[in-house]
Amino acid sequence: MAKKEIKKSKANVVVLGKTTSFTGILKFDSALKIQGNFRGTIEAKGDLIVDKDATVNADHVTVSSLTVYGNISGTVYAMDKVDMMTGAKVYGDVSAAKLRIADGVLFEGKCKMTNVEKDVEIFHRPTEEIKADLQRTNARY
Repeated sequence: MAKKEIKKSKANVVVLGKTTSFTGILKFDSALKIQGNFRGTIEAKGDLIVDKDATVNADHVTVSSLTVYGNISGTVYAMDKVDMMTGAKVYGDVSAAKLRIADGVLFEGKCKMTNVEKDVEIFHRPTEEIKADLQRTNARY
């Protein structure tokens, strides 16, 4: 991604501020950062960021990607990835193609990896074969 595209995507983030409390259904196409409180359902094609002091209580969250610094509870489905950053608290089941959990995260729920082409068997395969598979996988991304 070019530098201009990165700057452009960061400029299109809508923010629900620290003093905002919202209940209902959220639908959006670009990116949303929640700094306050939300309760309800999130059905979006864009990215969601739950800021450090934010609280999200949702029956379900469907987004392109999710980055959590604060608190979120509910079932999460991310088309791409879920990043749980240090200090995050996540309560609920998570389905995503990629999952990253930092040190200091509280995660209570089940995790399902989506878009996985095949199981990777590491205990009965030669190291060279595993490395070759990983290199092919990384070349696609």
